[in-house]
Amino acid sequence: MENVTTLTPLKQPIVFELEGFHIPPGYGSFLFFLALLNYIVVLLGNGVVVCVIVIDKNLHRPMFVMVCNLVVCDLLGATAVLPRLMMHFLTGEKRMAYIPAIAQAFSVHMYGVAVQTILAAMAYDRYIAVCEPLRYHAIMTSARLHSCCALAWFVAVLCIAVLFGFHMNVPLCGNIIKHVYCSNRAILSLACSFTSAELLLCLHAGIFIIIAFSYFRILHASLKQSGDSCVRSKAFQTCASHLVVYVLYEIAAMIIILSQRFPSASHNIKKFFSILFIIIPPTINPVIYGLVSKELLGEKQFSHNSAHRVIKS
Repeated sequence: MENVTTLTPLKQPIVFELEGFHIPPGYGSFLFFLALLNYIVVLLGNGVVVCVIVIDKNLHRPMFVMVCNLVVCDLLGATAVLPRLMMHFLTGEKRMAYIPAIAQAFSVHMYGVAVQTILAAMAYDRYIAVCEPLRYHAIMTSARLHSCCALAWFVAVLCIAVLFGFHMNVPLCGNIIKHVYCSNRAILSLACSFTSAELLLCLHAGIFIIIAFSYFRILHASLKQSGDSCVRSKAFQTCASHLVVYVLYEIAAMIIILSQRFPSASHNIKKFFSILFIIIPPTINPVIYGLVSKELLGEKQFSHNSAHRVIKS
């Protein structure tokens, strides 16, 4: 199938063809096995996290509810890309109809935005726990917790819906997507005229400011506890794992951006870098969540010490 080079808009039904990876003969089955193994690890790792949180009543706390929401994000992102990628490796199938392509792009962007909004909600929770230990349970009630989680998902859905709503009817003059999965940017690159998509950048900047402000206040409050190294250490511990998760996503996103700045680099390498944020964080995060559980199991003692110190002072 050849790319359409004229400016004549395509008519429905549009069938996209993903450029995909260049797979040397005989390597398809091996790559399929690696993708399948990665997907199984993601499903098992995140599934175990959810089961442990649901079964252990000691973990029925705000932070772990938010961790469950992050698990859903990880499963959404991996499921949106990896099964289709496995089919590509095993059968060489590259064609994708318009509606499935839009659904995949929507899911991938939902994954990326919802992860950030939920991490922002987690930053807010940590801010209250460290800076307002006496009022934590009064502020972070069950209703407030579910409102925070619902707001995180609502903001993500709204932004992606608005983004796709603006571009849904943009005339397309090409059908070859030079990528391994469909995204808003990849589809808009086929538009007959230039179309900008700045909404995601603005949202990303806003979430970064919220998270940076929250952890700055946490750091400031922790350093003020100059006479209580235990409280300060626990404050750092309860926030470190969440920052690692956020930084992990940011590094993966930065690798995608930087890889596009080197036109001489192999196309397969660029495409591999572009799926790192889909395959790496969902695989590593269950380990990080395990560290979070160890830290937060001692959170009651931490909150008690913090409150006791506030009362003394």
